[in-house]
Amino acid sequence: MISFLLQSDSLEVLNELAQEAPAAPAQVVTTPVEMNESLFSLFTMGGPLMWVLLALSILAIYIIGRKWWIINHASKINPNFMNDIRDYMNEGKTQSAITLCRKYDNPVARMIETGIHRLGRPMADIQSAIDNIGNVEVARLEKGLPLLATIAGGAPMIGFLGTVMGMVQAFFNMSKAGANIDITLLSGGIYTAMLTTVGGLIVGIIAYFGYNWLTSKVSDLVYKMESSTMEFIDIVLQEPGEQA
Repeated sequence: MISFLLQSDSLEVLNELAQEAPAAPAQVVTTPVEMNESLFSLFTMGGPLMWVLLALSILAIYIIGRKWWIINHASKINPNFMNDIRDYMNEGKTQSAITLCRKYDNPVARMIETGIHRLGRPMADIQSAIDNIGNVEVARLEKGLPLLATIAGGAPMIGFLGTVMGMVQAFFNMSKAGANIDITLLSGGIYTAMLTTVGGLIVGIIAYFGYNWLTSKVSDLVYKMESSTMEFIDIVLQEPGEQA
């Protein structure tokens, strides 16, 4: 009987404790719409310079994608191309060699075609003509890269400018508040300072790595162009057969 009463008292105490205990906080589920709204609000807190950085990021990504496509297309060279040119030249079939060059739309083929058209002239003239076409092709490949380099260097500077503007805004609000300084007066300027710094660094990093990657791709292609030119000069210096 005593044990039954003790068990009853224990159950009553446990029930009272369970009723008095605070309810577990409900888990807050963040929907994609709320996340997008929070990201957009953070973006707008960065001030007008964030729109400038957004435009620069879009321009940088466009340049990287377009130049990658152009360089990748120009780098597609048939490994047997120069061997076929050598065979045609040794057999004296210059027109067949020109037709083969026109079949491929890449800088190497255009340089070799220019050299074939200059056959019969002094070797210095042939070399000069090929070099001129090569310079034009390299300039076309490098078009847009200086702008990408400018974005890589300028975006962090714009972010730093936003940082300075944000701190100036924060101190200006402090000076107007006098003795009644509130953290909310500083939050706007601090948001502008931090967010523009982050945005500028992100855009600058993307443009910087993209510029160096594309530059290395252009350097590889220029090496192929120079190698093909030297091989063509060796073919020209050989004794040609009868032209067909």
